[in-house]
Amino acid sequence: MGLNDTPKGERIHIAVFGKRNAGKSSLINSITGQDLSIVSEIRGTTTDPVYKAMELLPLGPVMMIDTPGLDDEGELGALRIQKTKKVLNKTDVAVVVVDGGTIGEASEKTTNNIEEFIEESGLEVEEELVKEIRERKLPCLVVLNKKEECADVEKALEYLQKQLGGVQAAAVSAKEMDGIYELKEMLGKLAKTAEEDKPIVGDLLEPGDFVVLVVPIDSAAPKGRLILPQQQVIRDVLEADATSIVVREYELARTLKNLGKKPKIVITDSQAFSEVSKDVPEDILLTSFSILFSRYKGNLRQQVEGVKALETLEDGDCILMAEGCTHHRQCDDIGTVKIPRWLKKFTGKEIQFETSSGTGFPEDLSPYKIVVHCGGCTLNKKEMQYRLGQAKEQGVPIVNYGVLIAYMKGILKRSLEPFGDMC
Repeated sequence: MGLNDTPKGERIHIAVFGKRNAGKSSLINSITGQDLSIVSEIRGTTTDPVYKAMELLPLGPVMMIDTPGLDDEGELGALRIQKTKKVLNKTDVAVVVVDGGTIGEASEKTTNNIEEFIEESGLEVEEELVKEIRERKLPCLVVLNKKEECADVEKALEYLQKQLGGVQAAAVSAKEMDGIYELKEMLGKLAKTAEEDKPIVGDLLEPGDFVVLVVPIDSAAPKGRLILPQQQVIRDVLEADATSIVVREYELARTLKNLGKKPKIVITDSQAFSEVSKDVPEDILLTSFSILFSRYKGNLRQQVEGVKALETLEDGDCILMAEGCTHHRQCDDIGTVKIPRWLKKFTGKEIQFETSSGTGFPEDLSPYKIVVHCGGCTLNKKEMQYRLGQAKEQGVPIVNYGVLIAYMKGILKRSLEPFGDMC
């Protein structure tokens, strides 16, 4: 898999925030070396977050996000600001851009007096944003753009850092490409601090182990391809110097018999859990792709606790079926058809269901008795953990597809054995 093929959910997300006309789009274009974002003198040209996958050396594949101005006005402006704030949910590194011309003028009007500078700078919006970024414990970099319009860059940077609580800062000119190389180096170092090198399954394996992957051909997958979690697990097995053997569910028993060596673990699509469990001897570890992703991107223990809420469901309770991606739903879709059907049968209750997909995860989860989430393969870890945090904060149980299906099939305990204490 090349750097350009790295899945969106596996890229460090670097988001650029600031007021209208601070030069956010120009900065993004300078960093990427492409005309990704429309640049104009008209305030508020960027009306929706814009995403660009790129390689940022020496870090590697990242996702750059351009956002609408935080000082947008009117009813539509308020909606744009709301969209911008939501980007923080998936941000690994935050870049706050300020207009060097405005900051330069403010610093010139002061005589080494930070209080005077604060009064002149008009940085209330940025100050509030940096405070929220710090509360979220995100790496942050403040960029003074348009340094060519600032008479005393060093003085402006000094005041800027003091007002924003000592946050790391840099001065650049996106227009003249001045300081962009150094900025990219700084971003690479900050992103390294945000990167979590946690394997999907590799920490459970030793070099030379065999791993059997049970992969029913999913009608939702593009022809000729495996779905993303399966691809990523295969890659992770290879990086652990282990061997993966991929089979259809009806080939599993014969494969285990003919393999000649006991596999370390069998990993199955959750939909085939029941059938596969019958074919895998008790002395071979068994789990699912979805449960692996629950551990990899979220909080497996929280979701194992969350599934117990099934026992308390009553007629009329509402369950949120949440997915991280948007896709064309098939006639027997797992999230909107199969799992709701299985849940009604398992509980014997008349349950109501609502769905969300992509970025449409609700802020208010109080209407729901439980949230059932997909594995989140297209979400980055930051956004998946934000959703789990929202559920925990609001006291709403959350569980993913794999944990839910294993529980309903009576094999959850067995499917968790590979993880010991579920950390």
